[in-house]
Amino acid sequence: MTDSRAAHQSTSASTSDASEIWSLHTPVPGTPEGFTCRTTYPTNPAGVEVMLEQWEAGTAEPPHSHPGDDMTVVVEGKMAIQFFVREGKGLIKDGDPVVLHKGDTGYVAAGRIHDASYLERCKLVYVHHKAFAFREEG
Repeated sequence: MTDSRAAHQSTSASTSDASEIWSLHTPVPGTPEGFTCRTTYPTNPAGVEVMLEQWEAGTAEPPHSHPGDDMTVVVEGKMAIQFFVREGKGLIKDGDPVVLHKGDTGYVAAGRIHDASYLERCKLVYVHHKAFAFREEG
């Protein structure tokens, strides 16, 4: 193999578009339109669940919470997270939206009500403490 060919393969393999990591995504029943993911299978009851998520620009998740802490790493794109607190039977915004860009990492505590808006097409690494669950809070 020539040096230029090796360099080209190395460069092309270092982007998310060229990586097999971002293939084989599937829609998940009961989740918002525009979302696909590729999950691991649980082998450790005290472990974490990891998803490679893709979201189309302009899509969004409604206010929701998760039973465990979560971490999102933005591989590509830009997203916004709005936190909420429950007041009576409704929700009120809790602060300004947190905007995450490529390379940023966001954390959400277990039970914390939040939404997410995908301002650009996003590729994310999502890690959830123990088994993942999505509880709509609207």
